Amino acid sequence: MRQPAHGGNLAWAAALAGCPPDAILDFSASISPLGPPNSAIAAIKSQIGNLKHYPDPNYSELRLALSHFHQLPPEWILPGNGSAELLTLIGRELAQLAATTLITPAFGDYYRTLRAYNAKVLECPLSLVTCTELCRSIGDWSLVLSFAEVLVIGDWSLTKEKGLLLNNPHNPTGKLFSRDCILPYLEQFALVVVDEAFMDFVPPNQEQSLIPVVQEYPNLVVLRSLTKFYSLPGLRLGYAIAHPDCLARWQLWRDPWPVNTLAAAAAIAALQDTEFQQQTWAWLPPARNQLFQGLAEIPGLQPQASAANFLLVESQKSTSLLQQQLLKYHQILIRDCLSFKELGDRFFRVAVREESDNQRLLTALSGEGGAPSGDKG
Repeated sequence: MRQPAHGGNLAWAAALAGCPPDAILDFSASISPLGPPNSAIAAIKSQIGNLKHYPDPNYSELRLALSHFHQLPPEWILPGNGSAELLTLIGRELAQLAATTLITPAFGDYYRTLRAYNAKVLECPLSLVTCTELCRSIGDWSLVLSFAEVLVIGDWSLTKEKGLLLNNPHNPTGKLFSRDCILPYLEQFALVVVDEAFMDFVPPNQEQSLIPVVQEYPNLVVLRSLTKFYSLPGLRLGYAIAHPDCLARWQLWRDPWPVNTLAAAAAIAALQDTEFQQQTWAWLPPARNQLFQGLAEIPGLQPQASAANFLLVESQKSTSLLQQQLLKYHQILIRDCLSFKELGDRFFRVAVREESDNQRLLTALSGEGGAPSGDKG
């Protein structure tokens, strides 16, 4: 079976580990371990009888719930079959520009959608710096956006004919970029797409979403996911926030009824579940710190600070080999970073899970030089 480019492929992992998929402890997919919320499950059950009907093609109730949640008019919101479907529409939009500047290392799906429409890609790498005035922690990734230095060279010159695609918090580094850091580029690019799939994990008093300014910039698209924070990846639900003219154009490009009835109902309930949201914001910082500190104590491993529900870890050993050893001896799946060409075989990414799961991973990693304790070869 071919090695997956994405995390969360339990069928592949189980085949390698020689166990049932439900025996795998999955750290490869950055999904909250606290959900799905009971409110979402109850909403799904309440809609079983409506499966005999087509969904509302305009998703009026879902858009209204998202409208209340973000304090925006409903026409500025477009639900989709996961953020992946919306990303495909965005790729078609970006391909109409002279080029798209992509902040790297980048989520592999960005390359997929840009390749699908033969978009020209200009890669702009983040830099792993030690300590500067802008990045006051050692080993932090800087969005001093190499922009100022890189984009003015030759074909990288800033013009109104190019697009910009980045995510915030950044995947796979977990870096949270400030809103003020991104805003200047809205004046310099024809279209700016900010994928905020992990922004929900940042508490409201710290989050840096561009949603509050979206009505000021007709060239801004913000992409959101409801599947990671609410533990609903199997339902496939995301949404885009952008100028209504842009969203109306995308609506003409896609298939009808992309969001199913159960997903829409679960989303409406989850958005209103303030207790679950508060529980998640209270859980994540100490759980993430426990995992970070434990990884930092293992020789040969260097975790990076993160604002999201995952950690990027640099390793002195081959991480693809480490991944196989963890599966074989411990039925634990981590996310290798081979699909991020800038990182290769010396980085891996792990989701933050509950304390007992995190400790199980740390115990497995604490063998010789970060190798699983079951491997003495």
